[in-house]
Amino acid sequence: MPTASNPYSDLALVLSGGGARAAYQAGALRAVAELVPDLNFPIITGVSAGAINTVYLAAHEGSLTEAVHGLVDQWARLRSPDVYRVHPTVLVRDAVRMVLDAITGRRSGRPALRGLLDMSPLRGFLASCIDINGIERNLALGRLRAAALSATSYTNGCTVTFVDGARDLSMWSRAQRYATREPLTFEHVLASAAIPIVFPAVRLGDGYYGDGSVRQAAPLAPSIHLGARRLLAIGMRAERPTGLAVTDIEYPSSAEVLGLLMHSIFLDSLDTDAERLERINRTLALFPPDAASKPDMRRVDLLVLRPSRNLGAMAGDYRADLPPVLNTVVRALGGRRRRAADFLSYLMFTPPFTHDLMELGYLDTLRHRETIEAFLHGAPTPSVE
Repeated sequence: MPTASNPYSDLALVLSGGGARAAYQAGALRAVAELVPDLNFPIITGVSAGAINTVYLAAHEGSLTEAVHGLVDQWARLRSPDVYRVHPTVLVRDAVRMVLDAITGRRSGRPALRGLLDMSPLRGFLASCIDINGIERNLALGRLRAAALSATSYTNGCTVTFVDGARDLSMWSRAQRYATREPLTFEHVLASAAIPIVFPAVRLGDGYYGDGSVRQAAPLAPSIHLGARRLLAIGMRAERPTGLAVTDIEYPSSAEVLGLLMHSIFLDSLDTDAERLERINRTLALFPPDAASKPDMRRVDLLVLRPSRNLGAMAGDYRADLPPVLNTVVRALGGRRRRAADFLSYLMFTPPFTHDLMELGYLDTLRHRETIEAFLHGAPTPSVE
């Protein structure tokens, strides 16, 4: 429960995934910090590209305003070569090996394909702008209660949430998801953000892990398990479409299909979990007050900030900014079509695009200032769309 000394003690920040789209979160948080200058998030959970923002904020030892301004600055200088590297010869070699293995039935010890893109540059970028030991210092000072990142285990197929937090926190185990306590490292960030096939799996301990969004059916759950009773989540999907006019009917290109798959991984689960939480809250409202006050039957308030525009459509204006080799591959997959821009948006780590995303996040959030201020000061509030 909030206390006089810390009115935000029951508050958590939930940062979803979405590749380059996560720049939108930085812009939205910049506005949130301006609206409530004394705000702090004792619990921060993230997945995929949201894991990058999570670790940056959790490790920063200044105020939220200072941390957010630093995060915006890092996104402003982030470029595709800082995130991934394309090796044309490796792509051709792996493609040839995969075809030969399929024709001959040969099974070599090394998998034919270990990701289309090399993600090692991202580790260097993170190390240049984040002091990862700041998480432990913030925990020791009580400024942070928990930071958690989720990844998908290729060993058992479960969503694993890695928690770096206070000693009194309890870990959890549910169907196809569980938590484990350990200090967060850059490898945890890379694992959480390793989109299958696109990026290679990352080894943590005795197993390999990939993007945490793949099987995370309940992205709000980690924050709730960690004790939060108010959740501020930043999603990557614009308001739900009520019906789109169809002007042409063409067989979908590979890029369009990949974009749809990306949506199912990164965007759908937050909306579904938000609807589930809303139903639970409505059900709890039917219980007598004494029953609803029990720890495991308490209402959890949620505010979801969403883009006012389709972030995928925005990426179409920046196709030429992709690395040349990747641009060639995308064109071969049908990336020139208008609807294929959804797929491009996840890999579009280019300053003009991320700047526009941050500006949109900032302006979208300011438009809902009264709703956001009321929620952060304790008033139950519906999702913002």
